[in-house]
Amino acid sequence: MINKEHLQTLLSSLPSTRGVTRELRREERVAVEEAAQCRIAVVVPAYNEERQIVKVLSTMPEYVDHVVVVNDASRDRTADVTKEIARKDKRIVLLNHDVNQGVGGAIATGYKWSRDNDVDVAVVMAGDAQMDPKDLPLIIGPVVRGEVDYSKANRLVSGEAFRLIPKVRYFGNSVLSLLTKIASGYWHVADSQTGYTAINRKALHLIDWDRMYRRYGQPNDLLVRLNVYDLRVRDVPVEPVYNVGERSGIKIHRVVPTISWLLLKLFLWRMKEKYIIRDFHPLIFFYTLGFCLAVASVAFLARLVWIWITRAYVPDITALAFVFCSVSALQSLFFAMWFDMGRNEGLK
Repeated sequence: MINKEHLQTLLSSLPSTRGVTRELRREERVAVEEAAQCRIAVVVPAYNEERQIVKVLSTMPEYVDHVVVVNDASRDRTADVTKEIARKDKRIVLLNHDVNQGVGGAIATGYKWSRDNDVDVAVVMAGDAQMDPKDLPLIIGPVVRGEVDYSKANRLVSGEAFRLIPKVRYFGNSVLSLLTKIASGYWHVADSQTGYTAINRKALHLIDWDRMYRRYGQPNDLLVRLNVYDLRVRDVPVEPVYNVGERSGIKIHRVVPTISWLLLKLFLWRMKEKYIIRDFHPLIFFYTLGFCLAVASVAFLARLVWIWITRAYVPDITALAFVFCSVSALQSLFFAMWFDMGRNEGLK
């Protein structure tokens, strides 16, 4: 817990020129004041980040109570560098994985530590310094005020996003954000791949962290699990941070198909858990009918193409069947999405 004198120092140190409105500036100040009354832990997943981890830890705001660095079996000096800094900063806790578990596994380890140590709010800030600590008050603000259970950064709403984010990653993120809306039921959120998040004590104790996806699709997986428990989620606009020395091993051509398949499985799991087991909802019928008609329309289309290629004509009945199934499938799916959107309207 920090004293009021120290708090005033923090407030006066908040940046005055970030291109934000006066209302946003006031929100930063209020969030810092309220954070002083909560136990805040920042989880730092780190894999081979010996060059960047120093910047992350040295710029950590002083109203943070615990800094949990999860060394995910790094092959460089990430652990040694963290230990050196921890000798001067007693807030730092180093957790080491013997075997690499992926970013999701590292975050799960930090979340479990936060849950077991009675933390009020756990924040994730990656070890590559791409998450600006000046945005931390905005990220934790809705959570410490009790307005939501989980808040996350959204870089896509920024006017600088398209210019700063590599184009291939921007496109991949946009596609996955759309698919995540459908899979998770949080139709009001975007930038699904951001890792800059804050989660409250309630959610920390509800989610089974051993079941969470352990690789790059962790944020998508978590959003689906939060929705099953009807937890409130909110986006917080931030500026994207790139070219600060980070190294990315993400291959978009591999990540998008992999996470798309993951999202399909998570979508089906959410339908079963939320709308059949926990509380039945008729949107299940619309989704089922829509998928069946979509399969039928693909079959009719394949038949049309085959007959056109082999016999050089298009049978009227098959063409009508294709049009009917396609239109009906779209209508059923849109009705299901509309029902899902209405059911989750209050989770903002």
